[in-house]
Amino acid sequence: MKKTNTLGAAISVAVLMASMAVPAVHAAGAEPATAVQQDSGGYRFLVKYRAGAVETRDVAALGRSLNSAVSRSGLDRAVAASARSAARPSVRAGLMRRLALPDWSVVKTSRDLDAAEAEAFVRELKANPAVADAYVDRRVYSAADDAPSLVPSDPDYAGQQWSFSDPVAGVRAPQAWARSQGEGVVVAVVDDGVAQGNPDLQNNLVPGYDMITSKHHSRRDTDERVPGGWDVGSWVEADYCMVGVGGTHKAKDTSWHGTHVAGTIAQETNNDIGGAGLAYKAKVLPIRVLGSCGGFSSDLVDGMVWAVGGEVPGLPINPNPAEVINLSLGSADREPCPVEYQEALDFVTQKGAIVVVAAGNHGREAAWYNLSNCDKVISVGASRITGGKTSYSNYGVRVDLAAPGGDKRDIGPGVGVWQMVNGGTKRVEPGNWVLRGMPGTSQASPHVAAAVAMIQSAVQTPLTWIQMRRLLMETATPFPVDIPTATSMGAGILNIDAALSRALAEAPCNPAVTECGSSQSTVLVNKVAATDLAGSADDDVLFRFQAEAGKVLSFMSYAGTGDVSMYVSLDTVPTAAVHDARSVRAGSTSETVRFTAPKAGTYYIRLVGAGAYSGVNLVARQ
Repeated sequence: MKKTNTLGAAISVAVLMASMAVPAVHAAGAEPATAVQQDSGGYRFLVKYRAGAVETRDVAALGRSLNSAVSRSGLDRAVAASARSAARPSVRAGLMRRLALPDWSVVKTSRDLDAAEAEAFVRELKANPAVADAYVDRRVYSAADDAPSLVPSDPDYAGQQWSFSDPVAGVRAPQAWARSQGEGVVVAVVDDGVAQGNPDLQNNLVPGYDMITSKHHSRRDTDERVPGGWDVGSWVEADYCMVGVGGTHKAKDTSWHGTHVAGTIAQETNNDIGGAGLAYKAKVLPIRVLGSCGGFSSDLVDGMVWAVGGEVPGLPINPNPAEVINLSLGSADREPCPVEYQEALDFVTQKGAIVVVAAGNHGREAAWYNLSNCDKVISVGASRITGGKTSYSNYGVRVDLAAPGGDKRDIGPGVGVWQMVNGGTKRVEPGNWVLRGMPGTSQASPHVAAAVAMIQSAVQTPLTWIQMRRLLMETATPFPVDIPTATSMGAGILNIDAALSRALAEAPCNPAVTECGSSQSTVLVNKVAATDLAGSADDDVLFRFQAEAGKVLSFMSYAGTGDVSMYVSLDTVPTAAVHDARSVRAGSTSETVRFTAPKAGTYYIRLVGAGAYSGVNLVARQ
């Protein structure tokens, strides 16, 4: 086993879309850098046509529609060179491919468009009554730097892999392995692929796919997609990402980011090689969507759909559908969840898959960045070896729980999370495998993805994403150090052992049959909302909150649709008949119970469906 001595400042870089004024998306990393890359030979746009539009079935009609938009935006006329700018040829546009999502197409112009040209083209695309939406195909980026590495004293996990077993900050892996190792579950790692030939991971892979449709990004000799999902390198030479744009940037080595993420999930364990993986009997499905200078969100969307067995034009159906998807990705700049991302997430969760995402490493509100601000995901912040918040982790109501990510402020193994990657700086170098530490929410997220796989493997009936999120939050280990309310990171630190114990020992609470006990209640963290609650009439969910004496205490439900009622009691589980306080506004999801002089103790909050309800949030404030 070799060691790497590279010291990096961050886990990834984001690329600001200066010339196109487009928000970038990147592996969950630290502060964005300023590099720009345009794809030689054209630029890509996403267009969603209305259902039944002729453009969805007739390529010739689509071409006429696109070039009509080109003409109306004035791009069909060449622009001569001037003292201030180079000559710009006339533009043509055509179909690049159909997206896996219904009614979506990826179109490409014959040359790169600047910000004003792109804005004009999109405006004219939207002017077509057949078009539901249109915008630039978002860029997706990943590049990882490394924390300093040490030679582990134990090749399995002792010495370096504190995130698995540390009594304060670990996820309780050794105890959990007695119950489940993830057998039978496929976890898709949608990232920059996996390095082929990893002696500590290769046996736990199933065939994936390289979704990248640009050889400039993929470092392959074709723009076509290819099976495998292998990371063939994501290095960049100096200024490589500035083709057609101008400007400079430094050279950068291949990060092996997806290989590292996959290792945390399912690296082989107890084989006397390298480190351990959490769900080490699960299988990893590598989906490559990122390469040199990143990738495109259209490829990311198709990758998610293909991962769960959905149809993607031109590709065979995936014979190993994933039950779990890990997305250690996020936007560089503030932006709402893109429409195409949410449609893909809706599709994969409808297929039964659970999506785990990194909260992001901006050190800011996770609600500002995707994928953490998308619905139907479990968002994961990063904790350090002390059990506290890392310096970089995003925070706030969109973060469900934390998992180990490591922090450069700590010494020894605590600077990062450790897994085996290739030691090559460009392509895979056979025989050159190193143990490498990386910090980031990118590294926290796969701990939770592995936990989901272990739970789904062990239970008789797989949990839905809402049930899984509640279970993980309810059983999380409370933070051993104070987390300020202003930078809250969810319910606590992932505890796989407690989650498995709860999942295997307890049936869902049915108040019509038995009294729901406090052990089946979800912990509410002060000012951190429990989100996306849903159920049918008479379905209920139970929460608990540890209150202080004397400070005004409020419980509020809000948002969503339907009708709910709220019942609250101190130190006992409330019912509709017996409770300390209630709020039962007819036909509303907005309920409020307030105690102006609460006692110290545990308050139990029961939210009951007076009718069907969905998308409801619940928050405690004191």
